[in-house]
Amino acid sequence: MTQSRREFLKSCGALIVIFSAGSLTVLPAEGQGPFATHPSHIDPERLDSWLAVGADGIVRAYTGKCDFGQGIFTAQSQLVAEELCVPIDRVKLIQCDTSACPDQGTTSGSQSTPTNFNTENLALAAATAREALLQLAAVKLGEPVEHLTVADGVISSTIGHHVRYEELIGNKHFNLPLSSTAKRRSPPDWTVLGKPIPSLDRTALMTGQFEFVHHVRIPGMLHGRVVRPPEMGATVAHINEKSVRSVPGLVKVVVRKNFVGVVAETQYQAGLASRKLAVQWNPGPELPSQGGFFEYLQKRPSHDVLSVDSQDIEAQLAGAGCVVRAKYTYPYQMHGSVGVSCAVADVTLERVTIWSATQSVYPSRSIIAKLLDKPIDKVRVIYVRGSGCYGLNGADAVSFDAAILSEAVGRPVRLQFSRQDEMMWENFGSACVVEHRAGLARDGRIVAWDRKDWVASLGNRPGYDQPGNVITGMLLGYEPELPKPGSAKPPSGKLRNQSNTVPSYFAGCIRGGCGGDGTIRSERALTHTVRSPFFTGPLRSPLRIQNTFANECFMDELCAQAKADPVAFRLQHLRNSRVIGVLNAAATAASWQARPSPRADISRTQTVSGRGIACVAYEGDNGYAALVAEVDVDLQTGAVRPKRFVVALDCGPVSNPDGLRNQTEGGILQGMSRALVEEVTWDNRRVTSVDWETYNSLHLDYEMPTVETVFVTPADVPATGAGETAITVTPAAIGNAIFDATAARLRTLPFTPERVKAAILESAQSAERA
Repeated sequence: MTQSRREFLKSCGALIVIFSAGSLTVLPAEGQGPFATHPSHIDPERLDSWLAVGADGIVRAYTGKCDFGQGIFTAQSQLVAEELCVPIDRVKLIQCDTSACPDQGTTSGSQSTPTNFNTENLALAAATAREALLQLAAVKLGEPVEHLTVADGVISSTIGHHVRYEELIGNKHFNLPLSSTAKRRSPPDWTVLGKPIPSLDRTALMTGQFEFVHHVRIPGMLHGRVVRPPEMGATVAHINEKSVRSVPGLVKVVVRKNFVGVVAETQYQAGLASRKLAVQWNPGPELPSQGGFFEYLQKRPSHDVLSVDSQDIEAQLAGAGCVVRAKYTYPYQMHGSVGVSCAVADVTLERVTIWSATQSVYPSRSIIAKLLDKPIDKVRVIYVRGSGCYGLNGADAVSFDAAILSEAVGRPVRLQFSRQDEMMWENFGSACVVEHRAGLARDGRIVAWDRKDWVASLGNRPGYDQPGNVITGMLLGYEPELPKPGSAKPPSGKLRNQSNTVPSYFAGCIRGGCGGDGTIRSERALTHTVRSPFFTGPLRSPLRIQNTFANECFMDELCAQAKADPVAFRLQHLRNSRVIGVLNAAATAASWQARPSPRADISRTQTVSGRGIACVAYEGDNGYAALVAEVDVDLQTGAVRPKRFVVALDCGPVSNPDGLRNQTEGGILQGMSRALVEEVTWDNRRVTSVDWETYNSLHLDYEMPTVETVFVTPADVPATGAGETAITVTPAAIGNAIFDATAARLRTLPFTPERVKAAILESAQSAERA
């Protein structure tokens, strides 16, 4: 049953402000929070939109940032407990329900912490509430605020008077705006935030009691399956519904343009019907050869953007002592969630309710309203955790699909993808090509650096109005977001390095203002975005990991050319104190020995060892990391085995050190998998990596190397993201360690044994020729 916000909050034991018609008016965009949020029925400028205190003393907090395994549920609960000075078990967090929570856009981009843990949104609401409660207590107790203290939800005066929060505000609304002057509690005073509190859902997860979206069941629910095209661009020619008449329990075959699905009484019956349904498809266009794909990418029309351009690159390279060139390639990779995506939809004439693992409940609400031609205020999307994902797996598409099927049969429908549905049609992480040229002076300094990259792009997150960005929308006739070919314009404004296109060593100067992290002032970074043959979208550290792999490995090549120690050479070309801080911290913790790479005593025995380093200012200013990787390389087989990682992180004040370590170790593990084995494959018609036999990732029995984590915590800086910094530097650090061990430079991911052996052979032959 769909509830109104008032009904929802009443059921929680708290009464929140009932908004007047004035609060439904369109608010200024800047008042809606970051990342393209839209005006909604819940006003984010009002305190009651974020917090409520019940008669039982329970503090209920409402957030638009959801937990899909990264620990933000626990951290946000700590934040509210800290600012309101209550035990964490008295905080009940409601996350990402469009009937109850503010619109905070999408939980993505390592933005949950910057958005909610600094001086706006949830943090500001909690600080505003504490100050408001102190003011109420001052009136009730007849003492000035400065004479009051608060602990465990009890406000006490200097003469021994006490009052509880629930006595002041229980089951009432604050009816106040957020106060821009409300002061956060200082990190040195924290008693809950900043502590290694175990994940609040850990016990339920470990004992099998946690309920995922896959477990949602509602009365009258049917089961659906989709029937996807066999290849990209294929369209429906003919459907023979007689082919499934014998399937027991079949309710309906649903066809809408090129969208095809079936609904049945049970999941087994739906799966059987989807396999038996005879669909004739018009073929899609032939795919480019995978073997020559990167060359193909570089020849296609592109949308070009200059991030920086000092306009003196050619002259500086011509005058350099030597010029180093290299080309790096990065494949399509997929999310590869262990569980497939699932959603439940209940579409009636009066209202629409979707239980979904989307990271974008409000944008999904808008898209579903558009697909069903329903008023947006009749659509409710409720977040329920699903398959693990940092980015855009099938969670949005399966939600849209379920809505279409439910509308067609007039009953609730649960839809769970098959493994092939999930892996063949998700939005892959983009394939990229990066070419570098850099000039070195005779003393080894970098005097000029030129980089160009080619990025494959088709679609993205659907946002509020782009249903064609995922497979469902395209099948229903909506166009995906496409790069529009066009020449680059001169850069203007401030440097925006959200994709880490610009290496950390660039000065980043645009019209006299320099916003980069480094010292190199002769600089150019040009991006060519090209139409992809496959859907693409955010995959943990989207484009940041691709660019950092190429940037940091090429920096290592320059270190080797200059015969310089990789840490010292980086420091020579950096000026950002926070990048310098993590680089020094990682090197110190790893007992880094200063010397050039590769090592001078490379053995030709069975196994060799090496170390490598990489660093990044994630998105320019959203977290800082440096990683030292130590690896073994089997010269006979080409197998690479990471043995130890030492990572230094600076994300400002740490909300939960245990949670941050989990994020860091998980990021490095996923980064290892992407560096060593992961790659989408295809033939001339279709994607061929569609299950765990054909798409490789590290197996569950993989021996995890040691990970040592160092937190760098400068004072008086804002909290930044942390979920994607460690993974961003992992492939580069491993690649640089392989070079240190073997003198073989690998410029293509993944570092498969075949590629490693080929690179070692090429390196040995080059040494003989020299």
